[in-house]
Amino acid sequence: MTAPPLRILLFGGTGQVGSELLRRPWPEPARIEAPGRDTADLLDPPRVAGLVAADAVDLVINAAAYTAVDKAESEPETAETVNAAAPGALAHAAADAGIPLIHLSTDYVFDGRKSSPYVEDDAIAPLSVYGRTKAAGEAAVRAAEGRHAILRTSWVYSAHGGNFVKTMLHLGGERPVLRIVDDQHGAPTAASDIADAVMAVALRLIAGDGPDGVFHFTAAGATTWYGFASRIFAHAAAGGRPVPKLEPIPTRDYPTPARRPTNSRLDCGRLARAHGIVGRPWEAALAEVMDELVAPGFPACGPERGSA
Repeated sequence: MTAPPLRILLFGGTGQVGSELLRRPWPEPARIEAPGRDTADLLDPPRVAGLVAADAVDLVINAAAYTAVDKAESEPETAETVNAAAPGALAHAAADAGIPLIHLSTDYVFDGRKSSPYVEDDAIAPLSVYGRTKAAGEAAVRAAEGRHAILRTSWVYSAHGGNFVKTMLHLGGERPVLRIVDDQHGAPTAASDIADAVMAVALRLIAGDGPDGVFHFTAAGATTWYGFASRIFAHAAAGGRPVPKLEPIPTRDYPTPARRPTNSRLDCGRLARAHGIVGRPWEAALAEVMDELVAPGFPACGPERGSA
């Protein structure tokens, strides 16, 4: 007898992680569904909560977010709705339905003053509207008191959507010199790897044998934005792309509307112990994405922004 399908409802299916979740080979009988923005706009929290309440689903994944970090400084109400109110509404609807929720969050909930990698129980102290609204979203998910996994990650990129890798390739084709911040530290993490981690946690939560709570997941290792850019252009050069001269600069020489944490490194030991999930080295994941980006016929890259 065929087992009934396990329905997973995904919000943020057009973002970097959401797109990768839809590309994953989910094992039978799991089925992932991502309603479009016309019916699942997080600017309307009651409506998205209604989708959870109305559908017979087994798990909800929220991979949607307002991720324009600098723009959020001038649009705090919009960021608050998408990053805090909507996750809270989804979490309450999931709790009422008795199903687990996975919610993606960020290293920007921390202020970056710690000298070592952050663990999940470290005090949060966001520096920006984006960080504050994401922290509020985490709090709203916990307050719903349903089964949940909050997965914090950092420096997300992929071959699609807007991210640092594609912006570097775009700017590298336009400018002979790029000045890149070299005193902010973190782990560049491929959206595909985050999607694999989310899928593994989701299947365990559905089965009822996985612990919930807050977890960190990033690629192994760390670098700076300058180090990240250097590796990007090393791959670009091998693929025949233009390579500018890179100049390392301190944060103070690149002012932005939103403040960034100096230390975005996250300790991922809890996820490894609880779910057996360990990120691969960031250099290995970047190599795969760069192979796709520099492949012949791949569209030109622009400085886009998009969901994590």
